[in-house]
Amino acid sequence: MRSSHPRSAAVAALVASALATGLLAGTAGAAEGAASADPTRIHDIQGTTRISPLVGKQVTDVEGVVTGVRTYGSRGFWIQDPDTDDNEATSEGVFVFTSTVPTVAVGDAVKVSGLVGEYVPGGASSGNQSVTQISKPVVTVVSSGNALPEATAVNEYTVPAEYAPAGDPAAAGSINGLTLEPARYALDYYEALEGMNVKIGTSRVVGATDPYAELWVTVKGWENTAKRGGTLYGSYESQNTGRLQIQQLAPLAQQPFPVANVGDKLVGVTEGPMDFNQFGGYTLVARTLGTVKAGTLAPEKTKAQAANELAVATYNVENLDPSDPQEKFDNLAKAVVENLASPDVVALEEIQDDNGAKNDGTVSAEATLTKFTAAIVAAGGPAYQWRTVNPENNKDGGEPGGNIRQVFLFNPARVSFTERAPGDAATATGVTTENGKAALTHSPGRVDPANPAWADSRKPLAGEFVFRGKTVFVIANHFGSKGGDEGLASVHQPPVRSSEAKRLLQAQAVNGFVKEILAVDKKAAVLALGDINDFEFSGTTQALEDGGALYAAVKSLPKAERYSYVYQGNAQVLDQILTSPSIKQFTYDSVHINAEFSAQNSDHDPQVVRFRP
Repeated sequence: MRSSHPRSAAVAALVASALATGLLAGTAGAAEGAASADPTRIHDIQGTTRISPLVGKQVTDVEGVVTGVRTYGSRGFWIQDPDTDDNEATSEGVFVFTSTVPTVAVGDAVKVSGLVGEYVPGGASSGNQSVTQISKPVVTVVSSGNALPEATAVNEYTVPAEYAPAGDPAAAGSINGLTLEPARYALDYYEALEGMNVKIGTSRVVGATDPYAELWVTVKGWENTAKRGGTLYGSYESQNTGRLQIQQLAPLAQQPFPVANVGDKLVGVTEGPMDFNQFGGYTLVARTLGTVKAGTLAPEKTKAQAANELAVATYNVENLDPSDPQEKFDNLAKAVVENLASPDVVALEEIQDDNGAKNDGTVSAEATLTKFTAAIVAAGGPAYQWRTVNPENNKDGGEPGGNIRQVFLFNPARVSFTERAPGDAATATGVTTENGKAALTHSPGRVDPANPAWADSRKPLAGEFVFRGKTVFVIANHFGSKGGDEGLASVHQPPVRSSEAKRLLQAQAVNGFVKEILAVDKKAAVLALGDINDFEFSGTTQALEDGGALYAAVKSLPKAERYSYVYQGNAQVLDQILTSPSIKQFTYDSVHINAEFSAQNSDHDPQVVRFRP
């Protein structure tokens, strides 16, 4: 890759001197070999596509200066050739995989002999792009303490606005064989920097520090900015090309990783090799890390419902079970009371059974719910009652042995639950007529549990509630996860989103059930809500809305406020509340208390709707 900066004169002189004296060879006859053939350079290994033209071949005496050393995980080091070519598509850096702790140091001038390969983080089934590397290396250190090649600046002026080229249809949508166009596509731009020393300046944090010591920034401060500082994911075509994952080279035991929330700033210069990570794609592995300048972001508090308004919420409480620390119960309870203003009905997702992930056949969640509702009372909230249907053991997906399920909490001082022959895990609730109005055959009951769409997935929970004499049907959902989908930086473009097929069938099943209710009473008040695990613009949401049976209420918000989850620096909608046509006027709130923060009680933000039935 042609550098935008002049190479270090000292390093150039070092390489020239070493070649002249034969010191870089490490074997007899090196000078004669250098004279008879041009040496292999790093840009020869990298080539102009994602796959090295030398893959599977041995290379000898590849020159470079060490720009980063990784002593944990995938152990090895990066080298960069200061003697650049004139091609923007060819990287001048490469990773050397040692498998053991490397014995080189940053600033060492080295020659490396070894096997060129393409390593796919996560394996081929992940759909991830590969990392070009040299393995089984023989390394000769020529000298130490040398100046590093000037870092390439990554910023809003250098990263293209278009995310990725379309994959080759003849290669199952792969972009591997396409010639890189780094001036046109962001993924090509980052790939052309693979293994090179890069740097960013002060950048906005768009993904909070996670438990794995990673955070996300954007080098494009203006790109799809959310109201509270994140970066919105608003369509499949807008991938936010300025997002970049940040890790650090130093082990955490030696250097703590900075704690940052969305909207904070990573101030100063962050510099290090460009890597490709299994969980996020292109990653700046920082040798020098900027400092965090904290912003003013605080958890939101929604408005309390009026006396004549029904408030209904959905909240994924992330595998809650009695073995969790009391602090988690207390924090979740405080959020229900203070941040959600004690909704009249709360649909919970991911309530685990009474012994959590212990796989012994236990399916009851009485202990979990007793502990949680007691914590809500202790936080000053109402004495919620609950209704649920216990699942069959290990039939609803999630953590093995955990038996997650949906649960209704309701405040009996404000709303009543209509009990109708409670169903069991395998019994479907249906729709009947009572006094000319729609009614459920089982309340609480499960929606179409035998449908193959719900195999190894959470079955919807339906119930009837009465508020000020009006019946409201609530369907609590937790659709199939996105696990198994390829990442945005996949080798296939567009990425393969295989999980969508199941959610589409699930959405069609729920939509059909709502239509059954509306066929009996077109003015029935129906809410379908929960962790839908899909975007407001997705085919899943369109299937839920089909025929006007439901409306995704999150779309009533300004676009800058439409998100409930932050993933790889993209603020996006996963949790939703959908309303039937009779609910014409409502107030909707995505209450941001978790997803933007490094300290989370759940990875989801709860949603609340308030309306007059």
